[in-house]
Amino acid sequence: MPPVKLEVSDATITQSSDAKQKELNKCNQLELKGLESIAPLVRSVEETPEPIATEVCGTIPTWIRGSLLRNGPGKFEFGNQHYNHWFDGMAMLHQFKIEDGKVTYRSRFLQSDAYKKNSERNRIMVSEFGTVAMPDPCKNFFLRFLSRFEMIEATDNASVSFVKYKGDCFVSTETNYMYRVDPESLETQNKVDWTKFIAVNMATAHPHTEPDGTTYNMGNSYGRKGALYNIIKVPPMKNNPEETLEGAKVLCSIVPADKARPSYYHSFAMSENYVVFIEQSIKMDLLKIVTAKLRGKGISEGIYWDPKQDTVFHLVDKHTGQTSSVKFHTKALSVFHQINAYEEDGFLMLDMCCSDNGEAINTYLIQNLRKSGEALDQAYNNMYRVFPRRFVLPLNVTNDTPTGVNLNTRPASSATSFKTAIDKVVCQFEDLHGEDLYEYGGLEFPQINYSKFNTRPYRYFYGCGFRHLVGDSLLKIDLEGKKVKSFFWTHSGMFIPNFPVFIPSPDAVEEDDGVILSVVVTPTEDKSTFLLVLNAKTWEELGRAEVPVNIPYGFHGTFNPTA
Repeated sequence: MPPVKLEVSDATITQSSDAKQKELNKCNQLELKGLESIAPLVRSVEETPEPIATEVCGTIPTWIRGSLLRNGPGKFEFGNQHYNHWFDGMAMLHQFKIEDGKVTYRSRFLQSDAYKKNSERNRIMVSEFGTVAMPDPCKNFFLRFLSRFEMIEATDNASVSFVKYKGDCFVSTETNYMYRVDPESLETQNKVDWTKFIAVNMATAHPHTEPDGTTYNMGNSYGRKGALYNIIKVPPMKNNPEETLEGAKVLCSIVPADKARPSYYHSFAMSENYVVFIEQSIKMDLLKIVTAKLRGKGISEGIYWDPKQDTVFHLVDKHTGQTSSVKFHTKALSVFHQINAYEEDGFLMLDMCCSDNGEAINTYLIQNLRKSGEALDQAYNNMYRVFPRRFVLPLNVTNDTPTGVNLNTRPASSATSFKTAIDKVVCQFEDLHGEDLYEYGGLEFPQINYSKFNTRPYRYFYGCGFRHLVGDSLLKIDLEGKKVKSFFWTHSGMFIPNFPVFIPSPDAVEEDDGVILSVVVTPTEDKSTFLLVLNAKTWEELGRAEVPVNIPYGFHGTFNPTA
């Protein structure tokens, strides 16, 4: 039966979601009390540069051969100067090498210029996201005064993730710098500057890779006329062993809604034929950022949430570099990680983890992570939860497409898309979960069977539940029925699982044939970290490798198989 035409405007679409929004607000504000302290998660640790043995309990499948590589902050002070934000800590690289059912562990601090400068002077010499380096007290008063007028130097503290370009391993953050590292020894090799290859001032730490190795990323450029968002394409192969980003090009540039206040973004989505950029309602005040040092503030002071601004989805054709003239709008949302995106029957399904508020960045100040008692409960209860949601974007919108009609004709989908102007479609999401997810505090750090199902229709995704400021459970969601399976600990003690990594089994037939790897830290116990191995299908523990050293809570990880 053809859809019924309605008289629809942006305002009525917003009003029609009021009841659903009220229900979401209730779930977002679900209060918990008596949260345990997680202060040890942001405690500086020593590196373990030589591999050490772990104690394996249970069974780790012998077909797993390679290294789980993780990245994240490992040092939070130099001398008597302390960092302000969790994102500021010095990058520590971790390796869990798995072979013949056994596991060894090692770690090293990234030998970035920031780390070496700070270490040499035993004070913070390089500004980070939430911490500004104060003038050197060894300089005279005039030089200290002049240093206030210098621009904040981009940090090379690449603490966010491990990424691959042209088959090589790099560690990355959200500036113009990366480092190539040896995945076997974790030794720092060479520093790479994006600006030496293409006209961008930064790149994300979450690129997408095609099966042939072609890699897409995004980065901003800043000029006299303001900011641009740029889609980056890096070729899959090297012409010589020393190459890094040679051959990279800007596929296209997108003009922000406000060039002086572009959106902050941590990642982007990719389907078979499109790069999808999410211009969200977290904004960057460029004037505040460039004057941050003068004001004695960190860059984070220039990032703010603007709930009055729509979130806009921009579609870029990967083959031609053309940006669709049709823009897809929805209400103000905060997005850090996408789950997947794929095309089917003339629609693009965009799945991502979203929050209805974008102020969470400020929650992760180190002073908040070190709170206890009622202050810790309040910090958590003031946060909006993150939930998995789907937007359905019609790909064939033309001048003849009628207004006032829900263009989403997919059966059993509650998402809506209404054309409201020649080049504007207003969208509402559908939930990718049931009521049971609310009790786990939502879901973040999503992961799929990437090598087989990225950009394709899929059934399962994995992530961390958040009944604390950090993840406290591992979750699996089945999109057929939107059911959740959980793995969490109910006995005494506290266990904090890191970002889950899916590895398909070599004889996999079904999508979830494989294992999940997650590094689990225990803030209430000393030297009790372990690598957890779950059966991804049954969600049962297969084994764990206990590590006899303290490991801080990290950001992202990847599995590097043995060649």
